[in-house]
Amino acid sequence: MPQGVILYCYIAAGGAIGACLRYFCTTTIDSWFGKNLPFGTLVVNVVGSFALATLYGFIERHELADSPYRALIGVGLLGAFTTFSTFSVETLTFLENGLWQKAIANVFLNVSACLLAGWLAIELMKG
Repeated sequence: MPQGVILYCYIAAGGAIGACLRYFCTTTIDSWFGKNLPFGTLVVNVVGSFALATLYGFIERHELADSPYRALIGVGLLGAFTTFSTFSVETLTFLENGLWQKAIANVFLNVSACLLAGWLAIELMKG
């Protein structure tokens, strides 16, 4: 795998793409379902969990060589695409506003759905 500046350029390019995809997905999904619960963040986290676990499966099966594309996709694109920090702030905002049920629902949905998506991707990669 390339070292130094070139590798960071791959990560930066992936990060730019991932951030734009995250913004597009969250705003689109929130416009469909409203902002009663942050479904855009949930969908991005679930899709990101599935995608990262799929990438991990390709690496474990030795179908994806050690290349700059692993850093571009895994660190850059998916790192910028998933939104754990946003999930945390949204949950804390619910708690600060006394919306305990929404906070609990947000935590449960994000954690369980992301773990399920990751497990599903790993199982599918076992083929």
